[in-house]
Amino acid sequence: MNLKLRFALLFTTFVAIILLISTATIYFLYASYRVEDYHTRALYEADEVSRVFNELKITSPTVSFDLFRNAHERTLFREEVFIVDSLGGIIFQMPDSVKMTLPFATIKEKTKQSGQYMYIDDNNFLHLVVYKPIHKYFVLISGYDRIGYGKLKTLEIILAAVFFGALFLTAIMSFLFVNEAIKPIVRLSKQMQLTNEMNLSNRIEEKPTKDELFAIANNFNAMLERLRKAFESQKSFVHHASHELRTPLAIMLSQTEAALNRSYNADEYKNVLKSLKEDQQHLVELTNSLLLISQYQTFEFMVEWPYLRIDELLYETISIAKRTYPDITIDIAFANIPENDEALLVKGNDSLLRSAFMNLIKNAYTYSSDKKVLITIEPNNEKITVLFENEGPQLTQTEVEKMMIPFFRGENSLNKKGFGLGLSIVERILTIHEGSLSYTAKPNGMNSFSINLLVKQA
Repeated sequence: MNLKLRFALLFTTFVAIILLISTATIYFLYASYRVEDYHTRALYEADEVSRVFNELKITSPTVSFDLFRNAHERTLFREEVFIVDSLGGIIFQMPDSVKMTLPFATIKEKTKQSGQYMYIDDNNFLHLVVYKPIHKYFVLISGYDRIGYGKLKTLEIILAAVFFGALFLTAIMSFLFVNEAIKPIVRLSKQMQLTNEMNLSNRIEEKPTKDELFAIANNFNAMLERLRKAFESQKSFVHHASHELRTPLAIMLSQTEAALNRSYNADEYKNVLKSLKEDQQHLVELTNSLLLISQYQTFEFMVEWPYLRIDELLYETISIAKRTYPDITIDIAFANIPENDEALLVKGNDSLLRSAFMNLIKNAYTYSSDKKVLITIEPNNEKITVLFENEGPQLTQTEVEKMMIPFFRGENSLNKKGFGLGLSIVERILTIHEGSLSYTAKPNGMNSFSINLLVKQA
């Protein structure tokens, strides 16, 4: 069963329940009213019979059926009247041919207590017993509410017709309504079937209705846009990675061919081997960087990671950087003194964070004009900010927007060795740690890369 039919049946079922409750309520209310109305008519008839009987009793000791019929016209259908004394003897009955089947002895006391007693038998005849204490007799009257039952039967037919007619119309209208309402979902389904890596630019039409379907279409289009950017980023990554790998391999191949085609002396062969070694080191560094990016893609934040002191990680990284770059100058300072050690504690992986710090120090060193790097720690209550600053050529706004893209290199890197992967690695590590990386061009030619990490909450 498809979604449209399920929704239509569900809506029709709800309406059917409401209609059934409404029609049943109307029917039972009218049935109750019919009984009360006929009871009122029967009670009035009993009073009239008693009055006429008493008036005729004054003028005639014996009240016959014919005499009573001339003085009073029966108002109930198939009306039967008995006037009974306290001992159960029949004083008067109408018509003469009927027999009293009412169990008078059992209802005598009930009638005296409340003044009247009513019940309806299996044939839907209403029987009413009224006690007249002044005259010390009981008036027993019965009849069949032919008009009331006729109206009740007509009401049953009308309510049944209304119920099934309304149910039929509801089923048709609900199906049409659901069919119209679900069209955007159908279009979404078709778009999903047609979507692949070749046509990610296609979008679902977004009608400005601001409802749930608009939100679905909007979110689906946003997902397609993210996928498109991801595929473009992947294609760009593969393209640049292939180019970066091909360049050192081509150089190594040309040098090898030249060495094979020429006769070199020992020193010349030594120079060729040194050049090949440099290209191989370049290739190894590039491969390691690509492996790091690939490896970090599978990392996720882990709750069981320990809390680490940022300042201790920075000091360890600075020590490694000074051994790697002997001519580097690194100054570290606190922008403000934290009130407690928890302001310096960050939950994370020490190897990953140390790699991010090392990449930022290397980046600042490589593109600085004086080989100096200034690191500033700014702790506060919710997060800690670490600034890596150097003096040198600044990035343009366009370069800032693209600096996280793998293999992207700005104009300040034309004469510098590198692959353009360092900031991509840093950005991925910080994302894993729920942190962020940003760049600011400061006055006096200063470049500032800042990272933000959440600290331990007290």
